[in-house]
Amino acid sequence: MVLKIKRPVREEPNVQHVLERMPKKVADSFSDEQLSHLNTALAGRRWGNHKVDVRGTISLLRSRYYFVLLAGTDKRDLSRTESRIGRIAMAATVALFFCVSLILGLVLLYILKSWLGINLFEGFSLGLWDWLKGKS
Repeated sequence: MVLKIKRPVREEPNVQHVLERMPKKVADSFSDEQLSHLNTALAGRRWGNHKVDVRGTISLLRSRYYFVLLAGTDKRDLSRTESRIGRIAMAATVALFFCVSLILGLVLLYILKSWLGINLFEGFSLGLWDWLKGKS
């Protein structure tokens, strides 16, 4: 299987990267067909640079384990489903932020009201102000 290439195979980034790492005489010896198959084999294998690139090994008992943590900007196109899930997650995050902010704001206003001695309903209290006074 050969990838459909829109530009000359020698201008493909994967092919250029491989050819730059070998002597010019050897690089010039490849035919376009060989380079096309080489490009197919290398497709998706070049990781590039990441803002976070942590690699290491851990020895536990008689075994060694390796770990890799890569993070950076995602430059891939999202599918319709991934894009929709992303929008839903963002909307849920914003809604949660506003709900938490609203609750926190109302609690702070209630504490301020109680501190000033204002009673909105005679004989009714949530007990929050009394609880805070007891803590201090």
